[in-house]
Amino acid sequence: MGRLASFWQALTRRKVVDMKRPASSSTASTSTADGSPLARVLTTFDLTALGVGSTLGVGVYVLAGSVARDFAGPAVIISFAVAAVASMLAGLCYAEFGARVPLAGSAYIYSYVSIGEFMAFVIGWNLIMEYVIGCASVARGLSNYLDQLMGNVMQDSFQNLLHLHVSFLSPYIDFFAFTMSFLLSVILAFGVKESMSLNNLFTAVNMAVVLFVIVAGSFKADIANWQIDKSTIPPDVRGGQGGFFPFGFMGVLRGAATCFYGFIGFDCVATTGEEVKNPQRAIPIAIIVSLVIIFFSYFGVSAVLTLMWPYYLQDPDAPLPYVFEQIGWPLAQWTVAIGGIFGLFASLFGAMYPLPRVIYAMANDGLIFKFLGEVHPKYKTPLVGTLLAGVITGIMAALFKLQQLVNMLSIGTLVAYTIVAACVLLLRYAVDETADKQDEDEAVSLLSDTDRLTDDMYRYHESDDVGASDYKETTNLVSLKDKPTFSRLLAQTFNPQGLKTPTPVTSRLVSIEVLLFCGLCVALGLCLVNMESQLMYGHWGPLALVCIISSLLLIIVLSMALQPSSRRELAFKVPLVPVIPAVSILLNIYLILMLDLYTWFRFMIWMAVGLSIYFFYGLRNSSENKPSSALYKNMSKDDAEVKRTYT
Repeated sequence: MGRLASFWQALTRRKVVDMKRPASSSTASTSTADGSPLARVLTTFDLTALGVGSTLGVGVYVLAGSVARDFAGPAVIISFAVAAVASMLAGLCYAEFGARVPLAGSAYIYSYVSIGEFMAFVIGWNLIMEYVIGCASVARGLSNYLDQLMGNVMQDSFQNLLHLHVSFLSPYIDFFAFTMSFLLSVILAFGVKESMSLNNLFTAVNMAVVLFVIVAGSFKADIANWQIDKSTIPPDVRGGQGGFFPFGFMGVLRGAATCFYGFIGFDCVATTGEEVKNPQRAIPIAIIVSLVIIFFSYFGVSAVLTLMWPYYLQDPDAPLPYVFEQIGWPLAQWTVAIGGIFGLFASLFGAMYPLPRVIYAMANDGLIFKFLGEVHPKYKTPLVGTLLAGVITGIMAALFKLQQLVNMLSIGTLVAYTIVAACVLLLRYAVDETADKQDEDEAVSLLSDTDRLTDDMYRYHESDDVGASDYKETTNLVSLKDKPTFSRLLAQTFNPQGLKTPTPVTSRLVSIEVLLFCGLCVALGLCLVNMESQLMYGHWGPLALVCIISSLLLIIVLSMALQPSSRRELAFKVPLVPVIPAVSILLNIYLILMLDLYTWFRFMIWMAVGLSIYFFYGLRNSSENKPSSALYKNMSKDDAEVKRTYT
């Protein structure tokens, strides 16, 4: 039993963050003063360009046309709006964490300081998968895009050189995709500021092309393409019912599920915490601004595309050059085609950039092999991790088809988004130990001055007398000492005492409610995915089940809203907590359940490899398993007595 308890403590140990470091310094020289070996050189503009560049790539040049033709028709603009809302909810949660924990590692470090080591490793391993596959898919997409413009010269040459006959691999090894991935990793290894300047250039060209498409396309816009009658659609074309909603509202939702993947990538901004001059301010602003820019870009491009050309005639692979070719504007066609190359380069950079940062954070914590986190003394970058990331992504891009890579892209992202939203709830309702200790000391001092703090008084306050209740409300001393039991948790469900400060009981209650909420979201998602037709036809059994689960979800959210929350001052806080994180969790879990079984099978293989590394290496070599860490050495004796996970 003792070994089991020790094992559980090891899995749930949390990272101690020294928030006394001057993380908001404005010069690069503070990279040594604040204890971080990474150079603090990035600005808010750099982060915004990184977020836009990493996201506004393949999506804007491919996604709008394919979703309009196959799912939503002209209502693709609504699909992008729904996807933008889901992404914005996750973005708000990321922004608060960026303000709380300005360190490298993104959702990995966030879950490490709030939930525990094992969950942090799971999230970090998922992020590595997301960035590897995301970068590989962009590299392969860039190769295919260029090859199409050149008449498939590379494809023919590579197949003649070495043809593969494996069903789950590409028919040929794409040496160009491998070279681009590795070359970019070398550029990143030479320095953050220099490579960020190159990314800013690519992103500026990309945004100029998007604006050109919107402005130029508006001159050829025809509202009649949003009012197409069903009788005018050729019988051999899948055009639905015509009009603005040719495939109905369910088509819009299916399109939104696809459009959501066009917003994947903004979270790379949150991995830059140790390389930003003012992370508490820059990260939240960059995330929100980049998501707004991305949404309006998608909205404008999709609106112009469907107004210029009928939705059922859109080209799913290269819609922008195709539409300008059809309307007889060859100059615009090639302008967009060349601009697409710059956009894909920016997307490739954004996909590659966060990968070595996550590897660096995990290696620095001892959860994966230490040598991967070594920082070059001259370039101030995780050199080994960056180059290894380039090799891994290059191999993936060279050996797998684009569609095979895309199918694996979403699951790691959605899992990370879900955990981040849950962490927002856990941290917002956690016991603020520094503030609570100060309040307790002040209360004890006040009571000592008036000769009212005695052992008899303590026993009296633990009774059910009215005076004890009044005392508890004003000082919270007894509340802070209460141990979470089932009866106390049940009595605290709707906070009848009106407590204003989080206690161990309220914090534990919210933790349990978050777990219940996630479980009920899974149940509701399974009902919506597997009983869609029954719900649409009004079968009372599925409807009653959905109503019961939805009611329980609302009760849980109401209970969390009534609990006392942390008073910690932050540069940015998610508004409307717990509603926004709860809705984000629900949407993310619903999208996760829509993934196919093959994606889950490949995901389980990836996780099996990662868990083997953790249990055979990371569990024993974790920096949190060594009490003589550098952080503890730098803390005073008084600080050591109250050192806890940063909340």
